[in-house]
Amino acid sequence: MPPAPEPQAIAAILLTVIALFLFTRERIPLESSSLWVFLAIVVWFQLFPVELDGERVGPVDLFGGFGHEALVTIVALMVLAKGLEATGALYPVIHGLSRLWSAAPQTAFLITLLVAAGLSMFLNNTPIVAMVLPLLVAVSLRAGVAPSGILMPVGFATIVGGMATTIGTSTNLLVTMIAADLGMRRMQMFDFALPVVLVGSVAIVYLWLVAPRLLPRRDAPLSDASPRVFRATLLVNPDSNAEGKSLSEITARTRGRMRVDRIERGKGIYLVKLPTVTIRAGDRLHVDDSPENLKEFERLLGATLTAAGEAGLPVSDEHPLTAAGQQLAEVVVTHGSMLHHRSLSAVQFVDRFGLIPLAIFRPRAKDVKTTQDLESIMLRSGDVVLVQGPSERIQALKASGEMLVLDGRVDLPHTRKAPLAAALIVAVVVVAAAGIAPISVAAVCGVGLMLLTGCLNWRHIVDALDRRIILLIVASLALGLALIATGGAAYIAMLFVALTQGFSVPLVLCGFILLIALLTEVATNNAVAVLGTPIAISVAQQLGAPIEPFVLGVLFGANMSYMTPVGYQTNLLVMSAGGYRFSDFFRAGLPLQIIMWLGLSIVLPILYDL
Repeated sequence: MPPAPEPQAIAAILLTVIALFLFTRERIPLESSSLWVFLAIVVWFQLFPVELDGERVGPVDLFGGFGHEALVTIVALMVLAKGLEATGALYPVIHGLSRLWSAAPQTAFLITLLVAAGLSMFLNNTPIVAMVLPLLVAVSLRAGVAPSGILMPVGFATIVGGMATTIGTSTNLLVTMIAADLGMRRMQMFDFALPVVLVGSVAIVYLWLVAPRLLPRRDAPLSDASPRVFRATLLVNPDSNAEGKSLSEITARTRGRMRVDRIERGKGIYLVKLPTVTIRAGDRLHVDDSPENLKEFERLLGATLTAAGEAGLPVSDEHPLTAAGQQLAEVVVTHGSMLHHRSLSAVQFVDRFGLIPLAIFRPRAKDVKTTQDLESIMLRSGDVVLVQGPSERIQALKASGEMLVLDGRVDLPHTRKAPLAAALIVAVVVVAAAGIAPISVAAVCGVGLMLLTGCLNWRHIVDALDRRIILLIVASLALGLALIATGGAAYIAMLFVALTQGFSVPLVLCGFILLIALLTEVATNNAVAVLGTPIAISVAQQLGAPIEPFVLGVLFGANMSYMTPVGYQTNLLVMSAGGYRFSDFFRAGLPLQIIMWLGLSIVLPILYDL
């Protein structure tokens, strides 16, 4: 066993353990954990500065993380992906897949897996999954099958494909650029594509033929298509409790639950819905709500409930409530969307889009939330808001590109700027792959061109920026620097080498990949990647082995987020849309984890002659 580390190294290791623990706490916002960890390191380095290679490392050096090349590149690529999403540049691909699904479903499934994996080599996989989800939900509903046998394999395919290039995921960029900072050669875009293609091909076959059979049938929240909300009119009678009262007073009488859409006074004359407007006998209050609530509003106000369009005919068995023209849809909350880390009331969802929220499905909770305080719930990535409203309003929301909307159709936003946005993405990839300019420069220039050409506006850019990722990366870079400067990384490496003493280098590499993969299932993959890279380099140096395969071990292991829904953002998206349970990811993800882990543990030693 190695000798005990210095006190500074012990402090760095303890802080790293605390940080990883905080990053796994669901109730603590990731950005809050990251900020407090970063501030702790800043104060620590101010009070107790350390030396690295004879130079003093102080708190000012930690601020360099905000301008690190990896962070700048990741942010630029997130903005470019937003450009594809906003313009609907992937529409032709999705449209082609939709036609293929109608003709040959099994073949279409394989092609969908390959296309999803291929696109993820060059694009962030979150917008890819967001684009493909409506297609897969649509074809499953049309065929009368549960989407649960399709969605998870496609989500896993994007993770597998994203491992193949330096820009496939933010994790890849962080590992390759941090390794370059630590003295390793800068890896080019396709330097490690071969092992991923070899092992990933086996994984795709598994996802195509085996994984759907391991997944039980789950009913997604949208599978129950019966209408929940009905359009109706409350006719104010002369003896009604509402006569002579203000709109705010009659709303308060229903304990704030009644939401009046329009106030009709006379044929075709509508009043402005001011809280102070006085309700008179003969007014018609147009309300959308459940039958139970509508009947209660009728009783509380002493009004007459009539079906919409049936003026003067009270609701009865002969004249029931109607939901004509109403449609259900699911709005999936994604990073950078209008609803991310906001409530429905904060964005004035009902007034802005004319859609009524019915329930909120949270993947990590047991049930759909249907409390009366629905609009005040703080939403987070992966949540699904079940809404109902006129089909034209749902289509308008989809066409706006503001949110991911699932309604059993394949209509996607598509603008005349889509070909230009796609061409700019291709240009960025070609410039970086050909070595004409670093990916950081190419991506930033691509963002500038998207702004100049109108593919993006500043609102899109603001929406694309994810403060969680930015603060997490900065905090992780600071932790990594603390581990290196204090010797904590070297000590952890010595400890790992001591525990694996007597094992061959390929077996040590195999164990190291497994360790990183298990860590990334419970902690965020970017943090594990940043902290694992210097440790991997130190382990390789102590073994006298090539550094590159161990760095790739961190890169590959940190991307193996298959066994839990919280390991990767796309897992949360497919969990919501497919109605999966936590255990379903372990059921289908464990075999995939074994395939990727053992496959890469065999291929890497062969390619690097270990």
